[in-house]
Amino acid sequence: MEIRKTVQGSTLNIALEGRLDTTTAPQLEEELKRSWDGVTELILDFQALDYLSSAGLRVILAAQKVMNRQGRMVVRHVNESIMEVFELTGFVDILTIE
Repeated sequence: MEIRKTVQGSTLNIALEGRLDTTTAPQLEEELKRSWDGVTELILDFQALDYLSSAGLRVILAAQKVMNRQGRMVVRHVNESIMEVFELTGFVDILTIE
């Protein structure tokens, strides 16, 4: 998985490419932990994300909990298969998906 991070003011944009699974979820988790300070808006761009496992869902849920305390989180460009995972797991009710 490739992680592309950009920061504009207090907005952190993280674009993911590839697979967010058991192997790669710790990479995203560490990147988020390094980047939280001063962030009031987190944008996760899933345009190039091909696969999402339960390990990836755990990291996304943890990010949502942090951002509930310090701002907001938006998930963008979700493809059909990832949206199906969000629907089956109830994440559509937890996340802001654009």
